[in-house]
Amino acid sequence: MALDRIDKKILNTLQENGKITNSKLSKIVGISAPATLERVKRLELSGVISHFTAVVDPEKIGLTIMAMVSISLNLSNLSSVPSIKKRFAALDEVIECYQIAGANDFILKVVAKDIKAYARFMNDKLTRIEGIQAVQSSFILDNIKEKKKFILEIEEEEGEG
Repeated sequence: MALDRIDKKILNTLQENGKITNSKLSKIVGISAPATLERVKRLELSGVISHFTAVVDPEKIGLTIMAMVSISLNLSNLSSVPSIKKRFAALDEVIECYQIAGANDFILKVVAKDIKAYARFMNDKLTRIEGIQAVQSSFILDNIKEKKKFILEIEEEEGEG
């Protein structure tokens, strides 16, 4: 889907404030409220906007441990990759999961209440998944940057400044 400058303005604004009213959004992007609503619906239907959500601070809800977990699979069992992906996706503690190329096969972002809960997750859930060869946990000490906004460059139209 090709995005014009108004679509990009809408996306930039909604990423900054997903709770903005349609009326305020229409003023920012410079088109009528009904036209703005139509564009937002089109962006949702086309999948450019996948969903709206609230961003929750994990520490404020008691999830004090966060780790990046690198996983290597058993190379003789690669036919089980689709099953392994489903198992990772089903784990509540896994908040992000990426299949990667390189030294490892997957990276998981995992949250837990405390180190004991993390140990239970590792011992009772993760390491019981068939096909995993190696697991390495790296604990997050500080969140320097967590970007959730993709900046869409808006080209100036001819005749503008």
